[in-house]
Amino acid sequence: MALTGLQIQKLLPKTNCKECGSNTCLAFAMKLAAKKAELSECPYASDEAKKILGAASEPPVKGIALGPDKKLKLGEETVLYRHEKTFVNQTALAIDISDTDKPEAIEKTLKSVSDYLLERVGEELRVDMVSVTDKSGDPAKFAAVCKKAYDTTKRPLVIRSQNVQSLAAAAVAVKGSNSVIASANPKTAVELIRIAKENEHALAVTAPNLDDLSALAAVIKEGGFNNIILNFETFSLAEQFQANSIARRAALKDSFKPFGYPTLKFIDGGDDFDIAGDAINEITKYGGICVLPKFDAAMLVSLMTLRLNIYTDPQKPIQVEPKIYAIGEPDKNSPVFLTTNFSLTYFIVSGEIENSGTNAWLVVPECEGMSVLTAWAAGKFSGASIAKFIKGINLEEQVATRQIIIPGYVAQISGELEESLPGWKVVVGPQEAADIESFVKARLK
Repeated sequence: MALTGLQIQKLLPKTNCKECGSNTCLAFAMKLAAKKAELSECPYASDEAKKILGAASEPPVKGIALGPDKKLKLGEETVLYRHEKTFVNQTALAIDISDTDKPEAIEKTLKSVSDYLLERVGEELRVDMVSVTDKSGDPAKFAAVCKKAYDTTKRPLVIRSQNVQSLAAAAVAVKGSNSVIASANPKTAVELIRIAKENEHALAVTAPNLDDLSALAAVIKEGGFNNIILNFETFSLAEQFQANSIARRAALKDSFKPFGYPTLKFIDGGDDFDIAGDAINEITKYGGICVLPKFDAAMLVSLMTLRLNIYTDPQKPIQVEPKIYAIGEPDKNSPVFLTTNFSLTYFIVSGEIENSGTNAWLVVPECEGMSVLTAWAAGKFSGASIAKFIKGINLEEQVATRQIIIPGYVAQISGELEESLPGWKVVVGPQEAADIESFVKARLK
């Protein structure tokens, strides 16, 4: 049963020392109740408080940090639906190789993983992990391929084998990578827990059904090991959808700790449609790690774009930094365009200017991440505010031109902007970004 803020406060030292970052112990208690803080942030918490509040203050889905720098985060989710608050840590995408693949094929896949970069609305998206599957049954060969995968990509691995000896050899070979050992079952759990602890890896656990899996996770947690990832044994998309949903709901709504962990899904084959469908299910329905059976750059574009959309906070628009941007190689006489700092607007407009073949300056004032019409309606994109921004960045010292092109949808601000910027001429541009190229050819060239 969840404790209220007042119940938690009674267990705190009540010194209001502020060392936890909150002004009072009550404020800190409220954060603990909302699972926005951890008890470890209180330096004077008693043993009794730690015992009672330790588990209660944990997020419903435990956070797992992977990678040598522990920057790849899984779990820590607190809601079932993103519109309730937001999803926190994105589904990690991994590419699978096996130790029986030809050396040149392994080399090619690892290089593709290392080099892959998708830039979208100011974000740099990369492949998160590499999965290595043991098909040879040779521990030394498997460990060598795991080491090569890690040394080449510097990404955490999913080390997958049914052979405990192979897992042990690979775990040692990539010690320090904070990878995932996959997967412990009721027969191998004791030995694999030891291996995971000694080599500082997380441990994926699996069982034939949800009841056995929850029992295994509970036993491992009670034994003191808590870096657990759940690997459901499912045989269809519908079954995986159901298992993911049951586990997340049980963890969030019922505080059922054995299911309060990130998940791991191996997509072992199928045509591109099946692979994409399984991966989409993981991204939209609570997947922690999704292992794809091959590197496919075209599929990754779609999956990463979807993932970015799902894991973007719906209450916080994506923004670019307010400043003047150089499109191409502009000089002092190059034209000056204007738009807002909503990322999607900025990237569409800058892309169309670039496509037009002209070098230009793009002025992007602070509009709190709103689109053109929304910012104008909210009073964030007025002639006065734009003029103030232009003066603040000393635009007149950077350019010789005294002509600025504004979006056609806000033609009504042209008069106010000219009044606020003496000596400047305001040109009303097209309403749609797609018309910028024809506008440039007709008006500027």
